[in-house]
Amino acid sequence: METFAHRATEHGGTALGSGAGDGFSAFGLSGSPGTEAFWETAGAPASVPAGDGGWVTLFLRRGSSARIVFESWSEPVPLRRWGDTDCWYAEVDMPARLRVTYQFVADDAAYADPLNPQGAGGDRSVVATPDAPPQPHWPGIGADDVLPVPRTRIRWAGGRLGGRRTVRVHPVGGGGPVVLLLDGDDWLYLHPAMTAFDSAFAAGEMPPATLVFLPAGDREEEFGCGAALWEAVRDELPRLVAGSGVRADWDRLVVAGQSLGGLSAMYAALEFPDLVSRVACQSPSFWWEPGAPDRADPLGGPVGGAIAARLRARPDLSGLRVAFDVGEHEKRMLAHCEAAEDLTRQAGATVRVSRSASGHDRAGWRHALLRDVAWALAG
Repeated sequence: METFAHRATEHGGTALGSGAGDGFSAFGLSGSPGTEAFWETAGAPASVPAGDGGWVTLFLRRGSSARIVFESWSEPVPLRRWGDTDCWYAEVDMPARLRVTYQFVADDAAYADPLNPQGAGGDRSVVATPDAPPQPHWPGIGADDVLPVPRTRIRWAGGRLGGRRTVRVHPVGGGGPVVLLLDGDDWLYLHPAMTAFDSAFAAGEMPPATLVFLPAGDREEEFGCGAALWEAVRDELPRLVAGSGVRADWDRLVVAGQSLGGLSAMYAALEFPDLVSRVACQSPSFWWEPGAPDRADPLGGPVGGAIAARLRARPDLSGLRVAFDVGEHEKRMLAHCEAAEDLTRQAGATVRVSRSASGHDRAGWRHALLRDVAWALAG
């Protein structure tokens, strides 16, 4: 995790030199902080250039004390009060090219930023520095908006995995090759993947496909390089999807996963090559090996973890097409990912490598998801 200093002095001064008379004019706000005139101009977090090539971003909250909790990028940042007003603020140093999810946390309850129209579920918001690449197919979703979900749903109960879960199925452009989205509920209820894939198809950037949103059960158990999940996907899920009546081609299956889901996607390509020949993985947890999650420093083990160890046996991956992506600001993840990327290429796979303007954060992986799935389907 990258940690950046935050700038927040006692009221009347900031690192940018805005005095009590200027308020936050450097960020384009007018009026004295805490007044109605001020709140009429206040909005989503605003950024101004910093001298180091990065940005200083102003966060505002009206009402009461809280801290900003970022998703896997920085330590929490406390808000400061402006005098005895209802204005609470923080000026946060951010690096160039960053998109990050955050929450206001007060009294152990989490809230979205009511001034920010860019949300991710009901209690999260998304902020991007001005130089972060656009994500054109992902609509702005407010905290109170209800995301559309696919009409087709499947009850998957019993079988190898036990329990029950609801799998949603959506045909893009009439349907086609299956795109299996691991952690499917996140792509349904936090980030509107169905809408984004439809938009990319309408723009000519995505071929027809059938999205299958697979929710996770016990993530560490299911995604930790174990066969049970993929035996169930191979032996049970195609029949269930076929029963839904949606067109679905499993011969060109693409598995898309992030973090532990990306680890599991790559594991499936190695151990179930007749099922998985196309993978799109973002920030895959290639530090993983048995016992690693229980260590004080899970990322401190062998570079590339269990996946790299398997790849060093030089399996024939000439039939595999895999796209790797990792956040630019995930410094400790890079060595693990680079090792797996290089070994996969050496084993004969067709490989695409990119870096997203993010930390370990689904908001930053969204563009890579669309782009890399489309690339995987093109081969």
